Amino acid sequence: MKLSNKVAVVTGAASGMGKAIAELYAEEGAKVIVADLNIDGAKTVVEGIRNNGGTAIAVQANVAKLEDIENMIDTAVKEFDSLDILVNNAGIMDGFEPVGDISDERWDLIFDINTKGVMRAMRKAIPLFLKKGKGVIINVASTGGLNGAHAGAAYGASKHAVVGLTKNTAYMYANEGIRCNAIAPGGVATNIGASMKNINEFGFGRTKAVQAVMPRIGEAEEIAQAALFLASDDASFVNGSVLVADGGWTAAF
Repeated sequence: MKLSNKVAVVTGAASGMGKAIAELYAEEGAKVIVADLNIDGAKTVVEGIRNNGGTAIAVQANVAKLEDIENMIDTAVKEFDSLDILVNNAGIMDGFEPVGDISDERWDLIFDINTKGVMRAMRKAIPLFLKKGKGVIINVASTGGLNGAHAGAAYGASKHAVVGLTKNTAYMYANEGIRCNAIAPGGVATNIGASMKNINEFGFGRTKAVQAVMPRIGEAEEIAQAALFLASDDASFVNGSVLVADGGWTAAF
């Protein structure tokens, strides 16, 4: 198994890509902290993992709250005596608002979850990785973090920031045994659409031409396979990369 005896924290793991990553990591031998604001959903994921012979613990975590982020990582260390892999998957969408229409409240919420939450989890994990002399961070960014036509201003900016944070971290700690990479999924069948409120008609309309050339919608399990590669020793020389997993969508432009 590729992750035998590794300890992983996965945020947003009650559903979608996070759930698929947590389940695959457990199948590959990892002990998994299934972190999510939806604690009932997280417990259901843990139950499934345990029924399949894996090891996992559910932790309620609102990644917009510092104390929740610190608790989920402290729980990994307390319960499993280690942390080897951090997957920052939790995120929300905006309503496709262009910059002329974005409110401060929406901007702050999206950045608190999509960007500050990622930074805080990384900041908490880095001392543990430095002490061990190794560690893996995987940030789930987005094709919207590489271009400007897949969402609104706030979401796009938040994911661009995650890409920058990933690359900076990879370089800064490259000599310390820490690898930091990102996955940039295209359209994937998840429930992130539920976080979209009051869709901006103008902004959404501007993305339609780009959405129209998407070859297909991906499955959460396909993103989990990318996350497994990046977490495993198969990716030992991969650091500071953004792995685009979009079925060839952005190859067109």
